[in-house]
Amino acid sequence: MNWDRIEGNWKQATGKAKEQWGKLTDDDLSVIAGKRDQLAGKIQERYGVAKDEAEKQLSAWEKQADDSWFK
Repeated sequence: MNWDRIEGNWKQATGKAKEQWGKLTDDDLSVIAGKRDQLAGKIQERYGVAKDEAEKQLSAWEKQADDSWFK
């Protein structure tokens, strides 16, 4: 799934993001608004991980995305 699809359906994807990264708040997810770089930054901030680790987690999460997320 490409990121444009996730960004375009961000409201539906936020539930999956919260399942993956429970420390992210609703406010965090609202501010992120589907922006990949902002999500990576919040993962770094909330979990205290390096940028490359946040990107690795985000890439793995993105690969899991499928049409069932957006129903």
